[in-house]
Amino acid sequence: MPEKKTMERARRAKRQGKAATTQAGEFVRETMEHIRKGKHGARSTKQAIAIGLSKARRAGVKLPPPKKGKVSEKTRRGAERAYEAGQHGHTHKTNPRRSRAITKALRREGHQAASHGALASQAHQQARQRTAGERSSIGRKAARTRLAHQTHAERSAIARKAARTRAASHGS
Repeated sequence: MPEKKTMERARRAKRQGKAATTQAGEFVRETMEHIRKGKHGARSTKQAIAIGLSKARRAGVKLPPPKKGKVSEKTRRGAERAYEAGQHGHTHKTNPRRSRAITKALRREGHQAASHGALASQAHQQARQRTAGERSSIGRKAARTRLAHQTHAERSAIARKAARTRAASHGS
């Protein structure tokens, strides 16, 4: 069951007209926090993200399951089930024994999956699968978003810091 503050954040994002993926991001963030705190673990960063997305679908976020051929059929069916459950509401009683077993199994998993390094390498891996054009347009879109929310001085300061960071990382 997602936390109240996560549900509120997701609702706020929906009210602001943000995409379903943005709303789902709140649930992924919550999952990462839970893994870091030791509430449960995950075998990989990919699994940690999948748990968050499943939570989002079950909570009613209109995040459609992945298209055929994108992921394994089993994964797609699971996402479809979670989506349906979220759209139709909770009809059956959760089996406490089963719920406890799942929690115990997840607790035995590692907590490295939610580390900053693991998340960074996962993001890098995903970015590498995109074409240069896609990466460029994503960057442009991000810059447009920043234009609306930052002053010229703030953007200049950010650019200077980025240049320093690049110089430092290329120097070593």
